[in-house]
Amino acid sequence: MIVREKPGPLQLLFAVRGSVLPHIAWELVVVVGLAAGLVWVDRHVAALPHLSATPFAVFGIALSLFLGFRNNAAYDRWWEARKLWGGLLADLRTYARTLEIFLPDPAARKDQLRLALAFLHLHRLNLRRQPVDDAAARALATVPDLAQAPHPPCAALDAMTAGLAASRAQGTLDGFGARALSARLDSMAQQQVGCERIVGTPLPYVYSLLIYRTSYLYCFLVPLALLESAGWLTPLFAGIVAYVFFGLAEVTEELAHPFGTTPNGLPLEAICRTAEISLAPHLGDPVPEPLMPRNFRLD
Repeated sequence: MIVREKPGPLQLLFAVRGSVLPHIAWELVVVVGLAAGLVWVDRHVAALPHLSATPFAVFGIALSLFLGFRNNAAYDRWWEARKLWGGLLADLRTYARTLEIFLPDPAARKDQLRLALAFLHLHRLNLRRQPVDDAAARALATVPDLAQAPHPPCAALDAMTAGLAASRAQGTLDGFGARALSARLDSMAQQQVGCERIVGTPLPYVYSLLIYRTSYLYCFLVPLALLESAGWLTPLFAGIVAYVFFGLAEVTEELAHPFGTTPNGLPLEAICRTAEISLAPHLGDPVPEPLMPRNFRLD
């Protein structure tokens, strides 16, 4: 995720980090090149049709409305994903405090908290379809077998449940405490399922198909409406129009996949580190440093 204050005028004009420009550069080159070619043909080879701008204004408004609707749908997914991970962080903090109240065995409490951190990292890796990295390996140091389970995050929650059940059977955890901790595990499982629902249910493909088809059609035809009035400035204006439409479409693609590793994806590693910082006092571990943005990007 890009983290930076509002840039100044020059930075705003030339900023590339976090911009979609690198992803749509070829589309812009094609549109500008086509517009320049049409102007040259119109001036030096044969007169091309000079279309009225009125149909393009109506077409552009309709396309803008549809792009806005799709962008809102994508942002809703992104914001819901952020709320779900915020809920997971709150659940872990509350779980640690509830353990302090109801589970007197320090070793059992630490086992639960280490499993909770393992769950969070395994959940992150599962959403991103990534192998175990260094941060996850540290969290899995005491339970490495979880990474080999058919569904590692669920295996971690199952291990936490089994630990609570064992403490209940031994009489070190009373019924009210077991109920409170179980409710917190249920909440974590619901947040997990919500994230998996977002990953497993993308925006309908027909939306992307319609958006890109109509955007290309509009950008390829709009130079014909600018030939007479704009002349050799037609490529410039066509490029600006293409940047707006293709750029917004690309932003929507990134927001629609909030758990991805794109610059505008959620900073899952930083959230996991925040959880480690919160649980370190309960575990008696040194408090790690928070992850900071590198080149304005927080992973």
